[in-house]
Amino acid sequence: MSSINDPKTVLEQDELLSEYNFNYSKAHPNRFATEKPQELITVVLEPDIAKVFKTSDAVNKALRAILSAIPQ
Repeated sequence: MSSINDPKTVLEQDELLSEYNFNYSKAHPNRFATEKPQELITVVLEPDIAKVFKTSDAVNKALRAILSAIPQ
């Protein structure tokens, strides 16, 4: 009879299978994950611009004002 602490038994329990077959038809969405926000783009501001625009909301507000002044 082998004991739980027997090195051979531990090795046999720790071996991984070469392949796992998962049944994704029974999968459910992760209820703890947040919903993916709309597509976001990261932009790096030069230091002098970053001194004026401290938040992304400030940058977006200024860019929207410029866009509204441009004729379609």
